[in-house]
Amino acid sequence: MPERLLAEFPPTTTARWKEEILADLKGADYNRLVWESDDGITVQPFYREEDMAVLAHLGPAPGEFPYVRGTRASNAWRIREVIDEPDPARANERARKALAEGAEAIAFQAPPATADDVRALIRDLNCPVHFEGGLPALRAIVETAAGVEGSLGYDPHMDGVAPGDGDEIAELVKRAARNAPLFRPVTVKAHRLHDAGATTVQELGYAITAGIDYLDGFTARSLTVDQAARALVFSFAAGSNFFFEIAKLRAARLLWAHAVEAFGPKDRDSAKALVHVRGSRFNKTVYDPYVNILRATTETISGAIGGCDSMETVPFDEPYKSPDDFSRRLARNTQLILKKESWFDRSVDPAGGAWYVEALTGSIAREAWKLIQQVENAGGFHTAWQNGTIRDEIARSRAAKQAAIASRRRTLVGTNRYANSEERMLGRIERNISPRAAEVFERIRLRTERHAEKTGRAPLFLLAEMGDLKMRKARSGFAADFFACAGFATRSEYFADAAALQAALAGGGIDAVVLCSADDEYVALVPIAVAAAQAPSPARTVAGESARPTGVPVIVAGNPKNAAELRNAGAADFIHLRSNAAETLSAWQARLGMEE
Repeated sequence: MPERLLAEFPPTTTARWKEEILADLKGADYNRLVWESDDGITVQPFYREEDMAVLAHLGPAPGEFPYVRGTRASNAWRIREVIDEPDPARANERARKALAEGAEAIAFQAPPATADDVRALIRDLNCPVHFEGGLPALRAIVETAAGVEGSLGYDPHMDGVAPGDGDEIAELVKRAARNAPLFRPVTVKAHRLHDAGATTVQELGYAITAGIDYLDGFTARSLTVDQAARALVFSFAAGSNFFFEIAKLRAARLLWAHAVEAFGPKDRDSAKALVHVRGSRFNKTVYDPYVNILRATTETISGAIGGCDSMETVPFDEPYKSPDDFSRRLARNTQLILKKESWFDRSVDPAGGAWYVEALTGSIAREAWKLIQQVENAGGFHTAWQNGTIRDEIARSRAAKQAAIASRRRTLVGTNRYANSEERMLGRIERNISPRAAEVFERIRLRTERHAEKTGRAPLFLLAEMGDLKMRKARSGFAADFFACAGFATRSEYFADAAALQAALAGGGIDAVVLCSADDEYVALVPIAVAAAQAPSPARTVAGESARPTGVPVIVAGNPKNAAELRNAGAADFIHLRSNAAETLSAWQARLGMEE
């Protein structure tokens, strides 16, 4: 029966698929469907079984080396709740409340200073516990760590280590391995690289290289390979690039398994990477903050599908204030819904076998391995971190991402596209987490808000629709979205002629006119729009002086080929898809007299 059913669907070649795609494109370039990631990974519009021939990781099942499909035969990750209360007793109380409400692991943000602090924090907690802190915290934890399951967010490479501390760290790690085999004293903080602007390959490649450095350092100080590998936990960020984040986690386990195997562990299970996932902070926004809930949801799903061991969903209000009970509950419930309602924990590696995800896993792993080899050849992670090479490379990646945001080639919903110009955040911002991709537009918005507070109103741009119906509507919508990103108010109105436009301007209150029409109509429309905008008006006359044309500038929505001619006719500026929105909006703020 199955054979007869399949016989009704004859095989289709890749060439035939491409023919159908080309037909649907109706003459458009096929390469428009091909895109390239920040790392230079080329993503095809479709994948076939033949693309899997170059991949060597497809055979093993979940729980089998090299653990691409997961390190265990289940997907029961732990929901981690962050407790930012500095007092140990109150922190413990909040932790127990969080566990009662669905959390499954606790992370204490305030470092414990003494063994008594540790005991107070973990009192009556029957769950994995993560601590933040450095060497003093490690000393305190090791003193009381017997039987404790969890980890310490201590990354000596990134957090800094004084000369001579390496020996003490290794000794403490060795003691922890003997007394608390389920406690991991060192965290490779790959999420810090992500939040600094690293690409997917950089975050992964540098993290694995850091792990290799720790294996080198610990084994050189008489720890076994198994002890050294089991002392580490990897903390990755999950960003908005959904499938890349899934593939990154799968590639991380693959690369780490091979790295540890090269050191010759006695127990192959030591090559299993313990992976924590935390939502990205780089992509979170202050304006339209509830959109952060949606971002956090996709990040949480990618972490679950990617097979993480524990996960922290970032509360939506974290970029501008300390999260409250409401935002923490929303974050926690995001994971609870995935587990209790959507049953994501009942399916191991649900993306396994999907040709796109498998191809991405292989591509990311290959590119990250190249980076690992480069860093190793240059002396390893510690050397590259200390001499600034890694930070310089990440800074270049961050600059490229921020440039894409500034020019709106990359979208941040509610910030550089689809913004709510009426939203106000001035006075609500208690802190600033930096760097973040949205910062340039947030500075622009706050500048407008300060100006509005001082003058009593935000700038108002009149979107003057004239001429061609289709183009005037499209460009009016574009202009409204463009200027909303700065918090400018806009008003769209159709004008049949210059007299109607002049009449609309007569009442005053308009700071600029944005002419919205078709490119071929601008040569006729710009001069009359400029004349109307510059015409004398009682409402625009300086008090005590005779009537004179004070005028308002005219901006053209579009990028016509005859822009120079239109400038000569009086056009003050042009806004279009290739505009650097951040630079253009900042320039208009300055022109309108807004203080920095």
